[in-house]
Amino acid sequence: MNRRNLISKVFLLIVLGAYTASCPQAQPPSIRIAAASDLQSVMPEIVQAFEEKTGAHVDVSYGSSGNFFAQIQNGAPFDLFFSADNEFPQKLIQAGRAEPRSAVVYGFGSLVLWLPANSKCNPQTEKWNCLLKPEISKIAIANPAHAPYGRAAIAALQSAHIYDHVRTRFVLGENIAQAAQFAQSGNAQAGILAYSQMRAPAMRDGKQWVIPGDNYPSIEQTAVVLKASREKSTAESFVTFVIEGPGRKLLEQFGFQPPRPSNEPKAGHK
Repeated sequence: MNRRNLISKVFLLIVLGAYTASCPQAQPPSIRIAAASDLQSVMPEIVQAFEEKTGAHVDVSYGSSGNFFAQIQNGAPFDLFFSADNEFPQKLIQAGRAEPRSAVVYGFGSLVLWLPANSKCNPQTEKWNCLLKPEISKIAIANPAHAPYGRAAIAALQSAHIYDHVRTRFVLGENIAQAAQFAQSGNAQAGILAYSQMRAPAMRDGKQWVIPGDNYPSIEQTAVVLKASREKSTAESFVTFVIEGPGRKLLEQFGFQPPRPSNEPKAGHK
């Protein structure tokens, strides 16, 4: 090989190397999820398992379903919405913001009456009577204006015929996670919270009573793929992972009852 050919080949290799280095590398798909705050304990575990299996990246924001509904209506760049009810996803479908056939119930939530460990009242035995005690001056619930768990709490209190006795004692959290913070921190002496929160370290030592499911309307938690998503395939895969894959078992471990046939009666946690 003469010197000229050698120089040409070296030059070609340099050019090819520079071109390869300048070419953007294929990035793994990435999705953004708006998730109801009662998922704050279980969703990180689901996301980790999904990322390890698929290589995709998942970014989750937590908050009240009603606030996310408003943000999505205003164009917030989410791919998926995991609501704490079925109403908000259906409204997004009607507004043309979500894919009509993508809505799926991923689980049913439950309410818990929670009191701190040093409380004099035991909700397991005294149930609603705990809230009528004079030492219970504040009761934390999620804001019913935009949090499904707050609406369910109001319904449960009305069903127990004590709503009018305790309504002036409410401390409203922006979402169910903030309501739990109020109860755990002592800013409220009791809280009507989500069963899924009971595995959180701050809540485990408290006293709790799982409110019977027939005391309030079914908390039918629904996920929906948003029309603005640029990663619909990955978003759909994540939903499938949640309702049919490893996510299903994790949800059940955190107290979410699995979807059931429509003709099956609703039952509370045992």
